[in-house]
Amino acid sequence: MDLFDYASKENLKKESPLAARLRPGNIDEFVGQEHIVGKDTLLYRAIKADKLSSIILYGPPGTGKTTLAKVIAKSTKSEFIQINATTAGKKDITDTIEKAKTFLGGYSKKTILFIDEIHRFNKGQQDTLLPYVEDGTIILIGATTENPYFDVNKALVSRSIIFELKHLTIENIKTIIKRALNDVEKGLGVYKAKIEEDALEFLANTANGDARVALNAIELAVLTSETSENGEILIDLKTAEQCIQKRALNYDKDGDNHYDTISAFIKSMRGSDPDATSYYLAKMLYAGEDPRFIARRIVICASEDVGNANPMALVVANAAAQSVEYLGMPECRINLSQAANYVACSPKSNSAINAIDLAMEDVKNIKTSGVPNHLRDRHYPGAEKLGRGDGYKYAHIYKKHYVKQQYLPDELVGKVYYELSDNGEEHKLKKWINYIKEDADE
Repeated sequence: MDLFDYASKENLKKESPLAARLRPGNIDEFVGQEHIVGKDTLLYRAIKADKLSSIILYGPPGTGKTTLAKVIAKSTKSEFIQINATTAGKKDITDTIEKAKTFLGGYSKKTILFIDEIHRFNKGQQDTLLPYVEDGTIILIGATTENPYFDVNKALVSRSIIFELKHLTIENIKTIIKRALNDVEKGLGVYKAKIEEDALEFLANTANGDARVALNAIELAVLTSETSENGEILIDLKTAEQCIQKRALNYDKDGDNHYDTISAFIKSMRGSDPDATSYYLAKMLYAGEDPRFIARRIVICASEDVGNANPMALVVANAAAQSVEYLGMPECRINLSQAANYVACSPKSNSAINAIDLAMEDVKNIKTSGVPNHLRDRHYPGAEKLGRGDGYKYAHIYKKHYVKQQYLPDELVGKVYYELSDNGEEHKLKKWINYIKEDADE
């Protein structure tokens, strides 16, 4: 490398986006994902000991998948090669494998191959990797935003350890922003910038767990703000709003408003108020709440508060949750609105949650003698000799396809867990259950 090349690389490094420059130099500098890289976790120990096996890093954008791979690259004595599945072809893979063979055979040196967006490789490309992952020619690090159990070759998945990265917490984002402002060498420390607490809180909330979003915003804020007379730059809430193009709401301040708003949203659906439901949904979406989090709450409410009073509520809620995954914002706001308001307008019943909670209490606290003998499986060899299933009454040969018969363990006979309400479809189910039990055979 001549002086010109070196200078060019150094300039390129300085001109790189803040998110790229600020990547940690080692695993101890890594922020967030404590569940997989906290001290004494499996991955932390493997990186520290340079004993990594093939892994797949799975999680939303901006959660540290590429950063973690770069940390591994700096920590390992193995050869490290990176390719991106969006631009690489089969030839790139075969060339990499040949290099790996040379390193292993000629220098007894392993090769770590990092493939970003691995789910974008087609089946043939993924199959090409398989034998070399299996025989140890390459150690694979795959990064993907998609569920690897659906989008990555099953054989590759079975030979790798899957680590799921979560959205960074608000405190994680705050730590990263502060590091960016204070780091003179890689960050924005030379600008002597300070950020007001409400602006920091706003950016950390609005970033929605994505460090890249927060760093892009703070970099823009610093580079476009004027220096004061004392040589400092102050980032206030107004500047933060402009740099992330969103108005600050009183949302998630110290965490309270986040929980208050989702609580009000759920209670509005439960309380059959579609107008309040729409308002709190809009407030959460505008404030940058993860639409998947909202979708999960609608799905829960569909069973907890509607249940079989309107079984379609769960179907609609699940369909909306799926729409969130393949549409994203802003389009999925329509699906969320449809589902939330359908749940809000449905007849209500909490019979389902009451039933399972009462039953779980008894499972935990009451010791039973087990499944009644006549209900036991008799399809395995020797079951008949043991008398398994003797005396079982097959419901379909009786009138109304019902026969009186003990189903609960002896100790729980007479227990009632599921009490149908008189609302919606549950009223019909209740009438039906009462009807089939009238004059039933024994």
